[in-house]
Amino acid sequence: MAPSGVPSLGNYLGALRNWVKWQDGHQGIYCIVDQHAITNWQDPAQLRAKTREMAAILLGCGIDPARSILFHQSAVEAHARLAWIFNCVARVGWLNRMTQFKDKAGKDREAVSTGLYVYPNLMAADIHAYHATLVPVGDDQRQHLELANDIAEKFNHDYGVDFFPRIEAIVPKETARIMSLRDGTKKMSKSDPSDQSRINLNDDADTIALKIRRAKTDPAPLPETTGELANRPEAANLVGIFAAITDRTSEAVLAEFAGSGFGPFKERLGEALVAHIMPIKREAERLLADTAHIDQLLQEGGRRAAKIANPIVAEAERIVGFLPR
Repeated sequence: MAPSGVPSLGNYLGALRNWVKWQDGHQGIYCIVDQHAITNWQDPAQLRAKTREMAAILLGCGIDPARSILFHQSAVEAHARLAWIFNCVARVGWLNRMTQFKDKAGKDREAVSTGLYVYPNLMAADIHAYHATLVPVGDDQRQHLELANDIAEKFNHDYGVDFFPRIEAIVPKETARIMSLRDGTKKMSKSDPSDQSRINLNDDADTIALKIRRAKTDPAPLPETTGELANRPEAANLVGIFAAITDRTSEAVLAEFAGSGFGPFKERLGEALVAHIMPIKREAERLLADTAHIDQLLQEGGRRAAKIANPIVAEAERIVGFLPR
């Protein structure tokens, strides 16, 4: 996850909560991708602060450095070394098809950084440097995972090896897709210019309650069935958030609130969110009071990650013909 802002409720329900669960039964490697972050210019002091804040929030959510590896991307040089090899393996035509680049670059494609253009190759290196086989991603990242597999396949073919394994995406069916509080047709994003569009994991209780009260709705009461929410995106979004944060189905939520107006519903939703998010916020704040400890945890995670990645990338370099380091 990039340290480009405080994770939102959408990040938490869509990804972070599952990352915490997957620590049971998997060797998890969790990377704060500060190199990806600088594809758009970042204030250096702010980038350092945001990287530490992201680490604190991940730890507050339940990422356990005793069971998993948590580090910042730039601490492990193997990522950049392998990314350059992949820059030379990937084809321009493949990158031209990346829809996220088109969305982020907009109409001014000639003015964006080359890093933004080739960052899917770095993302592929983030994965293949560990010979990872399972990667938790959202639907919007499936295309990048397909590219990572294409790169691995071409590398293996070009050099006559069976070195990089195929990656499988982990996209749980139950993963909540959380939309903007201001527009139910747009995904909730930590980079949205409007802070009112999202719940941040460092919002205080009053802010959370206020944002939910102000969340866009429609004048009709809550229906009895989810099918009746099909053309009501804002209502469907709030019902989905309530279901996800209380580990219930949308049907169960509607069974409780059918026929109700949004006033009482929003009050209960705000209470549920506050109860869930406040422990994360408090733990993150406790950790941020000692940034030296956060740095130590990330550096130790970087050393552990490097022990896995460095031999793999050194072998990739040998395969392409580089002399030993």
